[in-house]
Parts: sequence; C-alpha cells; structure tokens
Amino acid sequence: MTGNPSDEAEMADPEVVPQAQRRRYSAGYKLRILGEADTCSRPGELGALLRREGLYSSHLWRWRREREKGKLNGLKPEKRGRKPVDKVDLRQEVEQLQRDKERLEARLAQAETIIEVQKKLSELLGLTDEESEKERPR
Repeated sequence: MTGNPSDEAEMADPEVVPQAQRRRYSAGYKLRILGEADTCSRPGELGALLRREGLYSSHLWRWRREREKGKLNGLKPEKRGRKPVDKVDLRQEVEQLQRDKERLEARLAQAETIIEVQKKLSELLGLTDEESEKERPR
C-alpha cells in the first residue's frame, strides 16, 4: 500500500455493493412470471423457473394474491409501514371513552356514598368490626 487513494480504489472488490437494495419488480414482469408459472405442469418445471429468475415461492404466492384482489392491475408494490389512522374514527373512540369514564365516575361516587352511609350506620348502632365479622356469613 502506497497510501495513494487510486491504488485502494483499484483493489476494491467490484462485487460488493455499499448498501443492499430491495429488489423491485414491475407489474409486467410479475404478470409474465405468473403466466409462466401457471403453465408449468411437469414436476420440477416450477422450481427451474424460480431458480432461473432468482425468485422464491413466496413471491408467486404474494403476486397471485395481489392479482386475485385486482390491486391496480395487480401488482404494484404496497407502501410498507403503518397504515394512516382516520381522525374521525379516533374522535369517535375518544368521545365513547369519555362517556364511559363519566359513567364509571358516577358509579364510583355512588358506591363511595353508600360505603360512608354504612359506616355511619354501624357507628350509630354501635357495631364494631369484631361484631360485624362474627355476624357475616362465610
């Protein structure tokens, strides 16, 4: 090594790509391959097609499903990631949750009032915790 950048560039392996790229297939290519795959009838033909094209059986499965659904003439790749959430649906869900919260808070307040009344009643009647424990059926 002489330290000259041009020497290092000459020694770089041309097979190594700096960053892997996702393979993308056009709709025409997908349809052509699906047509060929559909005509394969003898054992081993489909495997030979897949090896020749460098594909996996999962490609065919996915492309067939897309073709059946008729997605934009079938077969344009879908955008990856989370689907956008409709704001109207979120607003309705928030309103429903707020109504549930208010209803539950009202029930809690009612239950707390009942408990307070029971405590005061037991004090007025002179019941202690020990006596009330004996009277409770188990």
